[in-house]
Amino acid sequence: MLKRIVTTLALTASLTTAVFAGGHTTKIPFALDWKFEGPSAAYFAAVDNGHFASEKLDVEISAGKGSLDAIPKVATGKFPFGFADINSLIKFIDQNPGAPVKAIMMVYDKPPFAVVGRASQGVSAPKDLEGKVLGAPPPDGAWAQFKPFASANGLDLSKIKVEPVGFPTREPMLKEGKVDAITGFSFSSFLNLVRLGVPEKDIQVILMADHGLSLYGNAIIVNTEFAEANPNKVTGFLRAVAKGWQDVIADPKMGAAAVAKRNPAANVELEQRRLQLAIDQNVLTEAVKRNGMGLVEAARFDKALTQLAENYDFKTQVDFATIYSDAYLPKDGSLKLK
Repeated sequence: MLKRIVTTLALTASLTTAVFAGGHTTKIPFALDWKFEGPSAAYFAAVDNGHFASEKLDVEISAGKGSLDAIPKVATGKFPFGFADINSLIKFIDQNPGAPVKAIMMVYDKPPFAVVGRASQGVSAPKDLEGKVLGAPPPDGAWAQFKPFASANGLDLSKIKVEPVGFPTREPMLKEGKVDAITGFSFSSFLNLVRLGVPEKDIQVILMADHGLSLYGNAIIVNTEFAEANPNKVTGFLRAVAKGWQDVIADPKMGAAAVAKRNPAANVELEQRRLQLAIDQNVLTEAVKRNGMGLVEAARFDKALTQLAENYDFKTQVDFATIYSDAYLPKDGSLKLK
């Protein structure tokens, strides 16, 4: 697999570098993890407000199908940049040593991995899951972290019945009482249930990061061969992304409208709420307010690895430097969020 990755990458990187050599604006495909919803607003704002254009980047944003989706797209060189769960990236690199992909900017400093239950079905806290049915999509990023979450909260997994469900059926099954709780991203599952008519006071969001997990969440990832050939363009991309987040933090309504412009089925009010939840719970943390956007702390990363190892057998010795680099983060103050 790695040989195919490198072969494809070499061709892609050489073609892209040739375009940049002339100093022209060029199209850059960017792979998201999920469909166009509120939390993707920052990237659309970076397009609409000219931040990518000022870096001579014409960015084309593609929707994804889950936390794993963008990683192989970037590793093969098909996409120079992506947005993906760093924990999934760690496992991918462990399984594909030398794969040319790395995280370069943390976005969800506090990951949105959550268990979402209903008070009316007896699920309001982690321990309530015992004796209940948990609906979990197998590719779901939150489900991938359930075992260390269970360990951190002293749950007896033998007392929890896990029902594999699809992404489209996850929230409807909880609404209909076919499962008692689900795994998912906090902002998405909560508002999907609201849209389905579940009373908000009945929805219980159990954020894993508030119950023992030290994990980081989704980050901007890059094809490393592309980055080495075009370091200034990579820094420019990250600067534009940070400015996009600044824009939507200042004006979430504008951000939701930018999403609806690409997704006619989107409800602007709902997506504004989804965006605000992501900002408040996942992006604008106390650490980000202090230090700026994008950083990964080595000590927290090491603790997260220990928790990941509860649910995954590492084949190699994971090196922090092979997973994340801050080398491309802009140094001009553009990472400050407030």
